[in-house]
Amino acid sequence: MSVLTLGQVRIHAGSTTQEAALQEATDILVTAGAVTPAYVDAMRQREETVSTYMGNGLAIPHGTNDAKDAILGSALSVVRYDGGVDWAGESATFVVGIAGRGDEHLEILSQIAILFSDEDDVAKLNAAQTPEELFALLSAVNE
Repeated sequence: MSVLTLGQVRIHAGSTTQEAALQEATDILVTAGAVTPAYVDAMRQREETVSTYMGNGLAIPHGTNDAKDAILGSALSVVRYDGGVDWAGESATFVVGIAGRGDEHLEILSQIAILFSDEDDVAKLNAAQTPEELFALLSAVNE
């Protein structure tokens, strides 16, 4: 089963607010059939406890452990905001929404972390011109 499809990858030229980014991540995951619309509340609660900004321009919003009811399946949303998003005082370029059933989110998180830990890989992700190019670079998460 693919956690990421081309339809779950977007690139925006401008910037947005953290709140709007959380909503967009949720909307993509809802469309993918992975979560219910209530998942955005669990994402907000997580951010209130601890920021999901990981460094290298990456934020990985995901719900609290209480959100299990809102998760229907495992999926990712990937949105690149070329204008950046103020994420609790840090600048996030990539907002990767994660929904994982059971412990699957841990495996997905580790794959994303590996991708974004390599500066050359991050440079390629930032240089991708189209959602198609970006998806091709990220498709390893489906393996």
